[in-house]
Amino acid sequence: MTPSVRPVLRRSAPDVIATVELPGPWTHARVSAHGARFHVAEAHPSGDAPAGTRGRGNARPLVLLLHGFPEFWWAWRHQLPALSRAGFRAVAMDLRGYGGSDKTPRGYDPVTLSDDVAGVIRALGAESAYVVGHGWGGLVGWAVAVSHPPLVDGLVALTAPHPLRMRKPGRVMGAQLSHAGHILAFQTPWLPERALIADDAALVGQLLRRWSAPGSDFPSADEERRYRDAMRIWPAPHCALEYHRWLVRSYLRTDGRRFVGRLREPVRVPVLQLHGAADRSVLPDTARGSDRYVHAPYRWQELPGVGHFPHEEAPAQVNQLLVDWLHARERA
Repeated sequence: MTPSVRPVLRRSAPDVIATVELPGPWTHARVSAHGARFHVAEAHPSGDAPAGTRGRGNARPLVLLLHGFPEFWWAWRHQLPALSRAGFRAVAMDLRGYGGSDKTPRGYDPVTLSDDVAGVIRALGAESAYVVGHGWGGLVGWAVAVSHPPLVDGLVALTAPHPLRMRKPGRVMGAQLSHAGHILAFQTPWLPERALIADDAALVGQLLRRWSAPGSDFPSADEERRYRDAMRIWPAPHCALEYHRWLVRSYLRTDGRRFVGRLREPVRVPVLQLHGAADRSVLPDTARGSDRYVHAPYRWQELPGVGHFPHEEAPAQVNQLLVDWLHARERA
């Protein structure tokens, strides 16, 4: 890191605790897993203490929520209480590099990130969990389902194609590339970090609005403010961009080829895939067809009039779909 960059990024950084540990019907904690510490927010059904492993006393099934870019755990503020009311132990974590979690020099590849999630499930005292991921969190969810199937009761992927769909040549990938200019723009060193937090992280708000459905109420001024503040926690902008840089580097690197080889193993846990029909970041056609990689019960649900952030643009609809699917899986 050059001295000329570091002070510019650090000077206006907000207070981490005040920015991340937002109040609500949840509690905040930090758990150690896979050589790092992760911030989590957990909602408990009324009168419940934090649950232990499944099968002990009145332990409830764990649902672990993984956010995408450019967000942090707070993206699941609508789902945490809804899942809790439905009888689940709901936990939203900040992924490595985001929010209140450790911002390590390395580790922003899906293999490391999936091991993070596996470690957090164990650190929470659970034998397994339903994994719910949006965007990058969904990509990590697919990886966890393949790499650690005994820990995954089921996967819910929101606007997150199976990673091999993102490598599919031809018309699908050609159309997707025309909507992925931000990924290419993020490949240069340091300039994207500056752009991401310039003018009080205005670009974060622009991306949230650009990827939401036309006419969406999301993001409100308050919601945009929360995400802009969280991205200004140095070095979160650098860590967030490293996810995107690995995606491109993986085409040339040995670890990328190993990851692709691992993903050719079929997903053997039930999958619910939700996608906004008006998503302008990840096209529905890119995600549609992910079922070819799933050898278990699978359901695809496209949401009309919804963009890249279904859980925030249409929270009531997503909550109902999510709770109904989880209850069905528990009965099964």
